[in-house]
Amino acid sequence: MEKFKEICLEVWREACRDIEIDKSCRTITQLLLDHMPLGQVLVLSLDTRKGFMEIVASGMDPDPDCAFNSPSEWLPDEMEQFRIFCERGMPVLRSSSPENRELIRILMRSEPPGDVLAGPLKNENAVMGLLVLIAGPVEAFTSQHAGMMQILLEPFSVALNNDRRLHQIMTLREAAEADKKSLLRKLSRKSLTDTIIGAESGLRQVMNRVHLVSRSDVPVMILGETGTGKELISREIHRLSSRSSGPFIRINCGSIPPELIDSQLFGHEKGAFTGAVATHKGWFERADGGTLFLDEIGELPPAGQVRLLRIIQDGWLERVGGRQPVHVDVRLVVATNRDLAEMIRGGMFREDLWYRLSVFPILLPSLRDRKDDIPELAVHFAERAMIRFNLPSQMPTERDLKLLRGYDWPGNIRELASVIDRAAILGDGHGLKLETALGPAGEGRETVESAYSGSTPAHFPSLDAVVTSHINSALKLARGRVEGAYGAASLLKIHPNTLRARMKKLNIDWTGYRGQEKEETSLA
Repeated sequence: MEKFKEICLEVWREACRDIEIDKSCRTITQLLLDHMPLGQVLVLSLDTRKGFMEIVASGMDPDPDCAFNSPSEWLPDEMEQFRIFCERGMPVLRSSSPENRELIRILMRSEPPGDVLAGPLKNENAVMGLLVLIAGPVEAFTSQHAGMMQILLEPFSVALNNDRRLHQIMTLREAAEADKKSLLRKLSRKSLTDTIIGAESGLRQVMNRVHLVSRSDVPVMILGETGTGKELISREIHRLSSRSSGPFIRINCGSIPPELIDSQLFGHEKGAFTGAVATHKGWFERADGGTLFLDEIGELPPAGQVRLLRIIQDGWLERVGGRQPVHVDVRLVVATNRDLAEMIRGGMFREDLWYRLSVFPILLPSLRDRKDDIPELAVHFAERAMIRFNLPSQMPTERDLKLLRGYDWPGNIRELASVIDRAAILGDGHGLKLETALGPAGEGRETVESAYSGSTPAHFPSLDAVVTSHINSALKLARGRVEGAYGAASLLKIHPNTLRARMKKLNIDWTGYRGQEKEETSLA
């Protein structure tokens, strides 16, 4: 024991030298090999509240057969036995008593090759994890080794606590940086604090409501046509709220297959279904302490609506295959361009969920209702195109702006951005070819213009007719391709699954454009 105390300083030095606990664990294991019959040294991170435990460091190459039971699998009396063990703060030696053997059985899923020493790792508040020493095959620890283990618990506790704090900081920083880069890339902005275009004009009422609701944590429902900037407004709500330092996560409910909606939103436990090889945290858990933006909320299946309603009511969720509820603290912002009232009447959307989500609705105006913002938006997107495509400066002319104002923009701001991008590419550094860029969308424009010249309002086309014309134009330009860099979804700046759903709703057949492509190829 005296000899072991001599290397205690070295153990402390290694525990504090490396920021990552896995590195320090391997170094410390090498120091201990001359003093203990070690076959493996393991550090486990523990969260009894969430019923989660995992190996975060190993002194030797991991053994795939060495598995531990999750606290969610423990029986109440087993949990009580573990609590008493942690409160004592003393290591247990499996071979020393039947009680210790029972405790090790609770912890370990499979029979270890040798004797086992286990001890709790604590910080000033609670138990963080476990230090587990496993002897080599047919070897055993002694009471002297248990005394050595007691000395090891404190430096390993410090190392685990430091590792946890490091990963928390890294997770927050990565989430913040990824969120910031994503938004700046979409908007070609240098700072997230740049003024939203139209904040003092076409979006003035919207921004007033954004500032009001940002002070609270109530759910927000953003309504508006496709392409009006619902994600941008949701991010602004998050940025102005007290949760701005937490994560912001956006999920498109329409892009998740119905059979995976529960797993993606609420998470799943290891073994919950075929392919669930590890415990998976859903988007709600990942957004804990921040804001979760659920786009296309009208696409959420009925079963998902039921579980979402429970989370809104009390903040608790259950992972797929889980036995214990998990509490989350999430600000919910949802968006849709669908008529939820009509969906409620048709039994496709829960009325009680609607009342929970629509506490504070925000309606975004279409671009045709804020045409005074078009010049500023056009300049902004032209500057963005210059950066994205590495082209010389090319700003829209007065003739360009007049042309843009004369179009009805069924795809709203997203369509405007797409048209400017296409005009910049066609211009190839020699100005914006907007008239050519609007060509594929001209069918829709001509339809609207002809409607204005009609003698009765009955001739005015419906929104579905204009959207159908615009999608057909995109499919024609993309030669029937939906996905990919040159597909219709890319031209329209929407997710391919969203486009497919829209085509299905509007009875648009894309296969004819594929046939047209083959016909043109054969003629060539």
